[in-house]
Amino acid sequence: MRVGIVGYSGQEFDHDMGRVLVCQAFDALPKCKTIEIVSGLTRLGIPAIAYEEAVKRGWKTVGIACSKAFEYECFPVDETIIVGDDWGDESQTFLNSVDWLIRIGGGKQSHEEARLAQLQGKKLLEFELAAQLASC
Repeated sequence: MRVGIVGYSGQEFDHDMGRVLVCQAFDALPKCKTIEIVSGLTRLGIPAIAYEEAVKRGWKTVGIACSKAFEYECFPVDETIIVGDDWGDESQTFLNSVDWLIRIGGGKQSHEEARLAQLQGKKLLEFELAAQLASC
């Protein structure tokens, strides 16, 4: 079973709460012999937390992103798939590759991917997580 994870990457948010929500989402998944966690390759925000938790659970990790992801620190995933040069170019490949989608917070692209996943009949888990304002 392949599970996509979308959510905050560069935005500020409560990382402890983000980790709690990732664990709750993972615990809610059906028990399967093999689970692969698919996200946006970077070692930022919710994707990083999801990858870390997946490794702890012995699950395979997959990164699907555009080439701009290499401008950031990337998580050492088991499989990397690069699609296009701009953010969003990878969205359809990402959605086509997953059976489930988990959204934890996130901006416009995360919400759009969740909407499209639902239209495509994917299983969807969504959790709201407030972004935090940067402190002065």
